[in-house]
Amino acid sequence: MSALFNFQSLLLVVLLIICTFTYVKAQVPSLHSSKYGVVGMFWKAARIGERLSPYVALSCVAMAVSLLLE
Repeated sequence: MSALFNFQSLLLVVLLIICTFTYVKAQVPSLHSSKYGVVGMFWKAARIGERLSPYVALSCVAMAVSLLLE
């Protein structure tokens, strides 16, 4: 089933995008220079990961527990 039709999979994909681009921005800061277009979406995901890191971390732990209990 596609991640678009399963809410839990959609949340997992969004969390992975946020965590991945936050990590990439920390490693290569010059990569996220534009705030517009497709690259801007990655910049926004990295910004969410930076500013809301405790909530993103708790969401990742909650998702891991929910996947383990399935």
